[in-house]
Amino acid sequence: MSRFDWLSEFLARLEDEHLIARHGDARALAPAHCLELDADDWAEAGRVAAEMGLRHAGVWVDPLGSGPIERGAERGTKVEDQAIRVLACLEHGGDYLILQTLVPLVAQTRPVLGSHTPAYPGVDRLERHAQDLTGIRFRRHPDDRRWIRHQAWSAEDFPLRADFPIEGRSAGRTPADVDYPFTRIQGNGVYEIPVGPVHAGIIEPGHFRFQAAGEDVLRLEERLGYVHRGIEKLAVGRDPQGLMRLAGRVSGDSTVAYAWAAAQAMERAAGCAPPPRAMSLRAILAERERIANHLGDIGAICNDVGFAFAHVQCARLREQWQRRSAALFGHRLMMDTLVPGGVAHDLSETAFRELRLDHAALHKAIEPLFDIVDDHPSLDDRLIGTGILAQADARALGCTGYVGKASGMTFDVRRDSPYAPYDQVRVDIPKETAGDVAARVRVRMKEVLASLWMLDRLLDVLPEGEIAVPFPLPEEGAVGLGLIEGWRGEILCFVRFAEEGRIARYFPRDPSWFTWPALERLIHGNIVPDFPVCNKSVNGSYAGVDL
Repeated sequence: MSRFDWLSEFLARLEDEHLIARHGDARALAPAHCLELDADDWAEAGRVAAEMGLRHAGVWVDPLGSGPIERGAERGTKVEDQAIRVLACLEHGGDYLILQTLVPLVAQTRPVLGSHTPAYPGVDRLERHAQDLTGIRFRRHPDDRRWIRHQAWSAEDFPLRADFPIEGRSAGRTPADVDYPFTRIQGNGVYEIPVGPVHAGIIEPGHFRFQAAGEDVLRLEERLGYVHRGIEKLAVGRDPQGLMRLAGRVSGDSTVAYAWAAAQAMERAAGCAPPPRAMSLRAILAERERIANHLGDIGAICNDVGFAFAHVQCARLREQWQRRSAALFGHRLMMDTLVPGGVAHDLSETAFRELRLDHAALHKAIEPLFDIVDDHPSLDDRLIGTGILAQADARALGCTGYVGKASGMTFDVRRDSPYAPYDQVRVDIPKETAGDVAARVRVRMKEVLASLWMLDRLLDVLPEGEIAVPFPLPEEGAVGLGLIEGWRGEILCFVRFAEEGRIARYFPRDPSWFTWPALERLIHGNIVPDFPVCNKSVNGSYAGVDL
């Protein structure tokens, strides 16, 4: 199917199904196409898209107005002012389509919309997240359990609605959340192992409930969302610079990628074009972030199976890398290095030379190290054939990043839907097909090498000029879509502006929404002691799905 033909076929299929489709403003969420649907046709459109092989890249809601329409309200009240707008992003061959619909808010009635989860199991928790925070119900959703809802909220409290105060309404201590109804397997010899949410290490809170027979894992179910920092609510009313600072703290190990996604969304909404030098510097920061995190995880995976040598070496190299980031960009994790319209730090001639030397030194150090990791009997014994994620499961869940690439799914925003400066440089995408822990390690090692090569190419052609331009305040109602390839995979960001350039809605979607469910599938057939290495090989972001 040639480029864009899929969109014509999709529209034709909707017509054949007697669904009334209305084109929206094609520029509103560029580069995505936009399609306005009647609410009654929402679920059916999802089913058609799944049959055509479109990948679901996320669903979110945008509550409009201040609350439900009360009985006796003035006749002039607009439906758009008292409604929930629901948006879903679909991808095919690097092209994006945004489906939109309006669900009116009616007094004393919960808004209802058909679910995409029966066709796209990867959006299960995203729909439940939206349900808990806005009150919308997804008809025919296979799992009606709450996901993010805290005991601090009553059954009729929906924190993302405008009439809910950011400080909440609860007085006193919130009761412990101990009644989540985990699914259980019954049978002789089947037992449960609860792990977390508080762990012995420094990881964030997350609960893993195993059903096992002997050492064999029969089922794993995750329970996340223990913190709920209120990121989406905290964004409301911020100025663009304030949103950038918040975005950089959604998931601290992806601060550059999240800030870039937010900047891209806001800049598209405002019609702002950052200078070429700024875009190249953003890419340099993003590739440095990718390398640092992959180095840390490669070592941690090896450490989980007792190969401490690789862990020590990767930790040493990562520490040197992050110290250089602190020296040149002001922060080990490179927080607050991006600003609306550009970047905050330029590269001096001295810094330029230091980066060149660093790239060469790291490449020299990792080549023999990666050779050992790739072919060492004790590692092979524990990693090969462990935690296999079948390509069919990766595709069904919508996995991107190293998890998808290790199972044969090579989608990468930098190559398949390129943005500056990646549209001017070759992006090598590693691919493995085994889908096991070893494959995920090999993808990470190849990405480190590819990023090192790319960093030198970016320095070779680093444009001269300014590193930022003034950011014009967007009009009220302006919307923007950000799509960035973070080190975990595709990051999506939606922004809508209110008056005076303030943020009315911010939604960041981490790739971990799709890879956490993958962990539940790939652990099947493995033994309980292999869970730590399987978990680390996926390394989903707790914070990224605990907004």
